[in-house]
This record gives sequence, structure tokens and C-alpha cells, in this order.
Amino acid sequence: MSFKHLLFLVIFLGCGLTASANYSFNTRCLQAYKAIFDFRLNDARALIQQEKLQNPQNGIPVLLDNYIDYISLLTSDNKTDYNRLLDRKSGRIDILEENRENSPYYLFAQAEVYLQWGLIKGKFGDYMSSATDLKKARGLLKDNAEKYPDFLPNQKSLALIDVVFGSLPSNLKGIAKFLGMSGNIQAGYSELEKLRTQIPGSPYAFYKTEVIFFLCIMDVDVMHDRTNYVKLSTYVAGLDNQSILRTYLQGYIASRTGHNDDAIENLLSIPKSNQYIDLPVTNYLIGNAKLCRMDSDACDFLLAYINNYKGVNYIKDSYLKIGYFYLLKNDEAKYNYYVKLARTKGYSVDEKDKQALEEANDVRPDNDLLRARFYFDGGYYNKALTLLQNKQEADCKILRDKIELNYRLGRVYQLLNKYNEAVTSYQRAIVLGRTAKYYYAANAALNTGAIFEYIKSYDQAANYYKMAIGMKGHEYQNSIDTQAKEGLERIHR
Repeated sequence: MSFKHLLFLVIFLGCGLTASANYSFNTRCLQAYKAIFDFRLNDARALIQQEKLQNPQNGIPVLLDNYIDYISLLTSDNKTDYNRLLDRKSGRIDILEENRENSPYYLFAQAEVYLQWGLIKGKFGDYMSSATDLKKARGLLKDNAEKYPDFLPNQKSLALIDVVFGSLPSNLKGIAKFLGMSGNIQAGYSELEKLRTQIPGSPYAFYKTEVIFFLCIMDVDVMHDRTNYVKLSTYVAGLDNQSILRTYLQGYIASRTGHNDDAIENLLSIPKSNQYIDLPVTNYLIGNAKLCRMDSDACDFLLAYINNYKGVNYIKDSYLKIGYFYLLKNDEAKYNYYVKLARTKGYSVDEKDKQALEEANDVRPDNDLLRARFYFDGGYYNKALTLLQNKQEADCKILRDKIELNYRLGRVYQLLNKYNEAVTSYQRAIVLGRTAKYYYAANAALNTGAIFEYIKSYDQAANYYKMAIGMKGHEYQNSIDTQAKEGLERIHR
């Protein structure tokens, strides 16, 4: 064969390969996707490799590779892995751009890669790059929605971006504004709720797990709703009962909504084997839940978290919680030892760790208030109320404890639906603490606003939301300001 004929053949075959490039979410790819959300990443990798060998022009395995990195970093918080995997994004985008354009997955797959890396970059503090990737993802998704309006996965990702930008803390709003990005928590959440009912009967039913995952996380971590446990549990019950994601989510939402016994039961039942990825945060959640129940082995799980976790979050908080465990056991030496570790170990990136450092450097807590706090967090509201009702302001030696007593009474009354008593206690906390550095007064104003919003007294709700925003220099300010502003948006909508 002459060189000319050989060159022609290479060009012909090359063009043929390019032309046959496609996006096929076939049976093997669906199995790999399911394995990813079952946290069986090694099984997913094997399936993806098989698909690449048998269908090298299929673009879906490229997207699934990105899912694996996304889930790995989401669950590990490992900064070393983050730096190592970060460069993979651009190569995957290049490959996806070369595929056939006449598919709804052409722009969508690219958008998903940008979206997932945008979320991960935000988790690791690369905020400008994160916002830039999310902006690129939104642009691709909007273009795809115009071309393929019936392609439901577009709605999943657009809704998620809406929530992300709607929930940005005040100190990051400037980046979003600079990039011309904004969001709306309630609109995004409502869109996902709508999608949850639409997607099961569609060709994209396999995305149901991802939609439910995001709904649960948004409800408890973004909207901070402790009252939706039954609803979210119903959603989770519809997931594959062989998936540890189902068990983890059930335990997670239970731990965040005051259903402590259910949280412990579910989180302890998560299987540990080489088949599944490690979930170090499980030990942290179990340790916290057991502390709320005053179990004697709470510290074992918190120490296991500290020793096995490779990320930067909740180390200070875990050491402080261990210190509090021993404080409530009247073990002065161990309390002092672990509080010192809370001051010197770990990082102050997450708000929980910042708060832990503040508390570790402050005067030790009042034992009754501390125990009531843990009872409240675990959903043992009547136990907390009994402790708090037997304590008077005069029993508190310092102003901080007087403010906290009224604040914690307000929280317990609110969750017991005793709104008049809650508002009275919150108002006293505000009077005592509106100029203090502690978060109690600002959060009391926020929660009073929520009560008035619930009973449809919108003018009063707005006044308290504005009051919360007006308090400055306190703990958790970004989070409280963000929630108060979202409350104002809801009642003025």
C-alpha cells in the first residue's frame, strides 16, 4: 500500500471514529452510575473500564469518571487528593467537546463536570474558581435547556446551582455579584421537589437517587428545617435498600433533625468492607449523637474520627466535644487536656471549628446549660426543658450564661410548638445579648422571625429578620445573616 493510500485510510478512519463519537447511557453505564451512588467506587471503575474498552467513543464514561472523583472528594475532604485530581477537569472537558453534538448529553455532560468541580472547589475554599465553574455550568445548562426542553436532568443541575448561589454567605456575595450570578434557595428547592415527582416515570428515572440526595442535604443543611424528618425519611425509603447511601442519609437526616436514637441505629448499621468507600464522617456523627444521649462510648467514635480522617473539618469540634464529655463526668484533668487540643489541633475553616475555638478560649460552660444543649441537639426536648426550667438567671454567674439560658429555653419551647413562651424567652435573650459576641441574641431574633413567619405575622417577622441582620460581630454571623435575608425574600415574594 502506497503512503498516499495509507494516509487516506488513516484520515478516513479517523473521521469515521470522530463521527461515531456518542453519548450512550447504556446498561453498563447505568450499572456504573448506580455503583457510584452505592459508594461502590471500585465496582464502578471496573464497569467504566469495560465500557471504555468496548465502546471507546462513548462520552458517558468520561462523565462517570468525574462522578467518582466528585464523590471521593466529597466524602474524604482530603486536600492532597483534591490537588492531585484537580487537573483532570480540563482534559475531560476537551474529550467531551470532541463528541457528537446532536445529543442532549453533549452540553449536559460538560456542564456536570464544571458543576461538580465548582462544588468541590467551594468545599476546599477556592471560591473564585468555584464560582467561575458554576457560572460556566449554568450557561451550558441554559443553552441545553433551550435545545432540549424535555431533558429533565437539566432541571436537576440548574436547581442545584440556584440553591448554591442563593445560600452563599455574605462574605462571598461579592464574588457572585462580580460574576453576575445570583440564586434563590426556595426556587431551587421547589424545582427539585417538582423534579422528584416527574423523574421516576421518565427515561431519566435513574437520576432519582441524586435528586433525593440533594433534597435531603438542602433541607437540613441549607434550609435548617428540623421538622421535615418524616417527609425526608419517606423520600429516602424509596432508594435501593442495598445502598449504604440510603442508610447514611437516613442516619444523617435523623442526626440533624433531633431523632437521635434513629441516627445512632442507622449510622451504626452502615457496613464496613472493602466493597465500599470509607465514610470517616460517620464516626463523627455517631460520636455527636451518642454525646447527646450521654452514652459512655461517645468519645470512642470521636477519637476514631480524629485518627482516621484525612481532611480539615471538625477536628477542633471533636476535641472540644470530648472535653465536654469529661466535663460532664467531672473529670477535670481530661477536660483541660482535650480543650487544650481543641485550641492547638485542627483548622478553623468550617464554622463549627471556628465556634469550637471560640468556646475553647472562653470561660468553661455551665454544666446544666451544656447538658441541656446536648439534649436539645438530640431531640430530647422534655429532658432539656426540665433542666432549664429548674434554673434561674440568678443561678448564672456570668452574662453569657444568662443569655444562653433564655436562648435555649426559646429553642426548646419553639420545637415543642409553645410559641408564646418561645418568643418571650427569645426576647429576653435579645435584650441581654444583642451587643455581645455570642450568637444567641442574633439567632434568637432569626428564630423569632421564623415563628412570626409561620403564623403569618409578616410585618413582625420582617422586623426580627432585620434585627438579626443588624447585629454584628457575633459568632455564626455569615450563616445567620444568610438565613435572615432568605426569610425576608420569602415574605416579600
